[in-house]
Amino acid sequence: MIYKIRIILDAEEDIFRDVEIEASTTMEDFHNVIAQSFGFLGNEMASFYTCDENWNQDEEIALFDMSEKGSDVRLMNETFLEDVMTEDSPKLIYVYDFLSMWTFFVELADIVEKESGQSYPNLLFSFGELPESPPEKRFEADPNFDFDDTFENYDDLDFDENWN
Repeated sequence: MIYKIRIILDAEEDIFRDVEIEASTTMEDFHNVIAQSFGFLGNEMASFYTCDENWNQDEEIALFDMSEKGSDVRLMNETFLEDVMTEDSPKLIYVYDFLSMWTFFVELADIVEKESGQSYPNLLFSFGELPESPPEKRFEADPNFDFDDTFENYDDLDFDENWN
């Protein structure tokens, strides 16, 4: 099966790429397709994240396991696109270069049969130019969090004033 996927840069301007890729492709190969389609060198750390329909981040699928003793993190080279992206869960978040935090919304648009004579992956459409630097992130604070309450209870915390 062939997945038609739209990859959208998290920015105010419309900047996206539409690709066709085999469902049996590893997430590492998909990472390389995204990096190349946006003009990145592909030599930075990156991760995919599963998410819900509202783009709330869930499980990480990492390029490399950076823990000292190994962990339960899923790795891109061991995970296949069809195992994480389905009609029931058609969205992923992709982050490239953790120092710059290029963030992309990845969405499954269609599943079609493989066309004979067509090579995959295939860049179908490219719209917009990647800016020089990643778009600024605007994080919103939880409106229900009471900062005043936190500081009022500071004396109740069990800190040694001369800890250093």
